[in-house]
Amino acid sequence: MTNSLKNLTRAIRRPFNRSFAFKRMHEYHASPRTLDETVDWAMNFGGGGYYRIKTLQIPTEITALAQAVKDLEPKIILEIGTASAGTLLIWSSITKDKVISCDLQDMTIQQELFKNLPPPGSNCQVTLLSGDSHSPAMVKRVEQELTGRKADFLFIDGDHSETGVTADYQDYRHLVRAGGIIAFHDIVEKQPLPTNQVHKLWQKIKLEYNSEEFIADPDQLGFGIGIIRLPK
Repeated sequence: MTNSLKNLTRAIRRPFNRSFAFKRMHEYHASPRTLDETVDWAMNFGGGGYYRIKTLQIPTEITALAQAVKDLEPKIILEIGTASAGTLLIWSSITKDKVISCDLQDMTIQQELFKNLPPPGSNCQVTLLSGDSHSPAMVKRVEQELTGRKADFLFIDGDHSETGVTADYQDYRHLVRAGGIIAFHDIVEKQPLPTNQVHKLWQKIKLEYNSEEFIADPDQLGFGIGIIRLPK
């Protein structure tokens, strides 16, 4: 399928995808959700095109991470790598004030859906930033959004090359408060793609901090979440 035909097909389907997504959003917000239910919604929300919400995670791993973050009673969460906003759905359910989510993709169209993820009655605001997380301009935009405050939790799930994930860690770790958490996705050594190299950084820094790993199966291919807890 050519790009022009693909874009035409997407444009034709867009109103239907939008209608379905907001119907699902209404169902999701119809009643309070437990953390387990929220994770299930993040994995099975569905949708298509720009209006798709999905997270590629192992349920036990992302639930363990979400519980650790929830225990912080976070006011601000910073995420590198929005993708289809599955983890954004989880973070917006447990954050009191703001979630800042950064991605290389332009999120102009899907922002009307993603910004409505916080549950009814929540004061949480979702801020979407599009651009290269490695650029000084993006770091500055994140700092401006924080208005001098610090994030309680930083989730790094963007560029999976060793150089890329290291840059994200070095560029944004100073924006996390003392006692906060930084998490990395895809930390297991066995990966489906040679460009997934997060484990190379993880093996270095996990010994420097109070760290923990959430890995469903030691022999699994891909996935795995590692967290470090910053000193208070």
